[in-house]
Amino acid sequence: MTNRLDTTESESTDRDPLRIGGLLTYGGPMPSVDNAIARPLWLDRLDPAITPRPPLPGDVEVDVAVVGGGFSGLWTAYYLHRLDPSLRIAVLEKTHCGFGASGRNGGWAVGELAGSFEAYAARGGDAAALQLHREVFDSVDEIGRVLHAEDIDGDYAKGGTIYVARSAPQEQRGRADVAESHAHGLTEDDIRWVDAEEASTHLGATKVRGGVHFAHTASVDPAKIARGLADVLERGGVSVFEQTAVLGIEPTSGDAAGARVRTEHGTVSADVVVRATEAYTRDLEGERRTIAPIYSFMIATEPLDAGAFQDIGLHQRQTFADMRYMVTYGQRTADDRLAFGCAGVPYLFGSKISAEHENHLPTHRNIHEILVDMLPQVADAEITHRWGGVLGIPRQWVPGLTFDRASGVATLGGYIGEGVAAANLAGRTLAELIVGEETVRTGLPWVGVTNRKWEPEPLRFIGVRASRGILTKADDLEFRKDEEAKFATWLSRLLRGA
Repeated sequence: MTNRLDTTESESTDRDPLRIGGLLTYGGPMPSVDNAIARPLWLDRLDPAITPRPPLPGDVEVDVAVVGGGFSGLWTAYYLHRLDPSLRIAVLEKTHCGFGASGRNGGWAVGELAGSFEAYAARGGDAAALQLHREVFDSVDEIGRVLHAEDIDGDYAKGGTIYVARSAPQEQRGRADVAESHAHGLTEDDIRWVDAEEASTHLGATKVRGGVHFAHTASVDPAKIARGLADVLERGGVSVFEQTAVLGIEPTSGDAAGARVRTEHGTVSADVVVRATEAYTRDLEGERRTIAPIYSFMIATEPLDAGAFQDIGLHQRQTFADMRYMVTYGQRTADDRLAFGCAGVPYLFGSKISAEHENHLPTHRNIHEILVDMLPQVADAEITHRWGGVLGIPRQWVPGLTFDRASGVATLGGYIGEGVAAANLAGRTLAELIVGEETVRTGLPWVGVTNRKWEPEPLRFIGVRASRGILTKADDLEFRKDEEAKFATWLSRLLRGA
């Protein structure tokens, strides 16, 4: 991350732009993030406020136990109940449903998979890989259909995504991404390059040279959706136990079929156990190296007036980002805030997850500067919320799902920050696999994906931190010199599995 320019109070409200490490910052005062509420916007504004459900009351037996009350677990339980209402289903959540990434992400229901087209084509061929991506596109619409059918207010608005190119290397990557997508079978209706004038009508950012418009994204309030799904499940007869930490998952011993979930409050015996724990998989016995928990951070502005959006754009509540290596992501919320995030200090030694680290103030200050650099129109806007959280990254950067009927254990996840829509498809597919239905989804090439374990420490720490440092320096170089950082391009493609 580039260095932050400290500012001092001044009687003047004028600001002279200064170039520092690729960022446009100002010599005068700006509203500070320091006094923002250190809590996710989505969770903070839930009405009524969160009241966790009671914990598991003791040993129980069910047909399916779902470990994890995020999108993966909730969607799996939702579709299982729809396919077979007679199933006894229990959802087990350590804190409350939507506590983790599902309640603190950027609110992008985006029809993308972090695993590359090539990775999935290697498993099932080009046609199958293309079908997988189109199923993720459909999952964006499926979320909207379910929200409407179940009367869940999720602030859903399908406005697509605008990725603006703000340097020559970003433009080069954007044009190449569009060409590659079309070569794989996507069309102009899915993804297209737009010139600077059109890109600026989507997002009135600085230094815009053009952009990529991707059609299959909806802006949502993720915490509202997580709460709504949990409520629908409970009303339908699914047991939802919160405040229940799971210690481990293990196959049943002897000749008995199924698996057991050991919790701090008792044991759940089930024919099938679904591990839907994403980054928090590290808390389960024997799973510390299965998925790396990587941090991302966000801020949110106060609600902006209508005049501000005449210049900013986002009239269809498009999600937005620029095309730097260190991913940015933003949206216009239903109450007209800007919620914006990117990576900070991404990984803690030993796959540690720290509530204190989620409120890393220097990172939130830097994110504020990046936002103001992109959109100087919000330089005077108060920052009301700042927060962070962990997303899950599998070692080979390929999301997927598995179901072993013999052991009774199923898994899904590893979305690498693109899980809002992908979790819907994964949960829907896993439910079909569990009940024995054969559909187009159950034959997709991410079914059966497994990733090898992450390296032991300190190799894991060194590798993650080093790659992040390289990509951050590459962004700085590209903004300063307007030249492609070729090594970073290679590293970025390697990390995403291309």
